[in-house]
Amino acid sequence: MARTRLIVATGNRHKVEELSAQLGEFFVVEGLPEGYDPPAEDGMSFAANAKIKAQSAAARLGCLCLADDSGICVDALDGAPGIHSARFAGAGASDQANNQKLLAALADLEPTQRSARFVCALSLATPEGEIAAFQGVFEGVIAAAPRGAAGFGYDPLFITADGRTAAQLSGAEKRARSHRGAAVAALLTALKEGSITI
Repeated sequence: MARTRLIVATGNRHKVEELSAQLGEFFVVEGLPEGYDPPAEDGMSFAANAKIKAQSAAARLGCLCLADDSGICVDALDGAPGIHSARFAGAGASDQANNQKLLAALADLEPTQRSARFVCALSLATPEGEIAAFQGVFEGVIAAAPRGAAGFGYDPLFITADGRTAAQLSGAEKRARSHRGAAVAALLTALKEGSITI
């Protein structure tokens, strides 16, 4: 089967790598072209922002595009950072700065009060508009200090069900268990069942 070209509408190379590893059966996955100016992410949910990014990229580039909007939602912070996860510590903040702000916000809380989840929304769009949307969730707890050298974003703080952080999982383990992995699995199921066509 000939694979379809798919552009992942993100500037995050880690996301492109993860999605490429999972979607290679169906797609030739590429990142955004150099100099691409992304649209404002002014939606009020992960799904809304994913749709904005996917539709904008597909219309401008004239091809099939997939956008991911994801982040971490902490119960003790009423769901924050949520859709502001990438800029929790300010526009252009580093992963380390975002992690430090989150740790500071939870500094006085016991482990039982540090429940959180990663959420991922995927939007698949053609130049004519969105054709499918998927979501995945990854439950965990926020650690008291970073652990692990793999992953990115809040992975070093996110304790999974087996006690390791997401940054201590192998790439294959993370893809099998994560929020993005769950959303991509739903997309792959839809492709295999023929409920969406590309």
